[in-house]
Amino acid sequence: MSSTETEQSPALALGRRGAGRAFFLRLHFYAAVFVGPFLLIAAISGGLYAISPSLEQVMYQDYLRTTAAGPALPLSEQVRAAQHVRPDLTVTAVRPADGPGETTRVLFADPSLGPSERHAVFVDPATAASHGELTAYGNSGALPVRTWIGQLHRSLHLGDPGRIYSELAASWLGVIALAGVYLWLSRYRPSRSRGSGRARLLTVDRSASGRSRTVGWHGAVGIWIAVGLVFLSATGLTWSTYAGANVDQLRTALSWTTPAVAKTLDGDADPAPSAGGHDHGAGAVPAPQPAAPKVEQLDRVLQSARAAGIGGKVEVAIPPTADTAFTVTQTRQPWVMSNNSVAVNGDTGAVTDIVWFADWPLAAKLAAWGIQLHMGTLFGLVNQLAMVALAVALVTVIVRGYLMWWRRRPTKGERPMGRPPRRGALAALPVPAAVAVVLAAVAVGWFIPLLGISLAAFVAVDALLAVRQNRTDAARP
Repeated sequence: MSSTETEQSPALALGRRGAGRAFFLRLHFYAAVFVGPFLLIAAISGGLYAISPSLEQVMYQDYLRTTAAGPALPLSEQVRAAQHVRPDLTVTAVRPADGPGETTRVLFADPSLGPSERHAVFVDPATAASHGELTAYGNSGALPVRTWIGQLHRSLHLGDPGRIYSELAASWLGVIALAGVYLWLSRYRPSRSRGSGRARLLTVDRSASGRSRTVGWHGAVGIWIAVGLVFLSATGLTWSTYAGANVDQLRTALSWTTPAVAKTLDGDADPAPSAGGHDHGAGAVPAPQPAAPKVEQLDRVLQSARAAGIGGKVEVAIPPTADTAFTVTQTRQPWVMSNNSVAVNGDTGAVTDIVWFADWPLAAKLAAWGIQLHMGTLFGLVNQLAMVALAVALVTVIVRGYLMWWRRRPTKGERPMGRPPRRGALAALPVPAAVAVVLAAVAVGWFIPLLGISLAAFVAVDALLAVRQNRTDAARP
């Protein structure tokens, strides 16, 4: 071996062994080690949330189900019964029972509740008897147990500051998964793996032991769930605070937003006269506000919506004033792939606007389906069990990843933990590739801010550790 080969730089040595693999190995390692705890919490709470729709059906069956027989009373009468239960609150919407054995859910605005929360009174459609009261959350109508688990998954019950954890987890999940796929595939390229070696890409060598067996399980399970992890990362970011805002701006710029029906009705009432027939500013008589629509209009509104083709389970939103239309929207239900909506004039029953799901932009449709799939509601129990299985698999991958790190520690010496992969991967890449990596990191970091900030922190810490190590090596005799 020549002196030139002996004194070659680490970057050159890395280049000969595959600088690309070394780069992704170090990225995967640092991201997984430091973000792993956030991913672990998100995986466990996300698995619980996925099964929560079925859980709430069992826990709240006395609210949701009824054994009373007979034809349903008019919807307006059911709402009046709920108003007698809570006369102190303003009714804002109603979800009529759609079949035998179901209760009608009447929703009220409650100033004492948090954002997106409404007070729900459950009414027997046949007898108008109340089955109790609960707090419902969001468009999904989640009840308290699902809401509690959802807030745990979203923010650890810490409010907006707590959402940083979930956004950080969602930001890195896809990066870690894709880097892991690259590393696993690079180990088993057809040119390097022959015979049974290639089969181990998707299976585990049960004859292996120790760290090799752990690596096999980590890689094989990771390959199987990689697509699901990237999906969870992408859909999770749509709900995030910082990256979610950028996603919304992108969708608006590309006209990918979700369409909504127009609620404003054309008024034909004459404006109230001002003093002396002229507008004198502060002395002018203000125009009277339109009266609130009557609950008795609900039956006419629902009948018009059904005649227009809005079927299945719906929510009828009651407008605050008479110059605004009622809206009837199909709620998100298992195996229902569309959410149509219609606006109806409460006075006449005329349909004033309608939005069919079929006319939504493709991106808006994919976003709606993706959100339901992420929440475990698109395909019912099948969807929920699949998400739970994905969460369990992710937990095993994370735990085995930490176990692999621990088993890399020296059996003797001062280092208590596993060794990180070698530095110098980025410097060993060809200049165009290195520039592309840096530019891509900047672009992705701008669009996904927490990913960019944490990546910069990793690089800064790694640089400081490198300086410290170089000083230590230089001080040695």
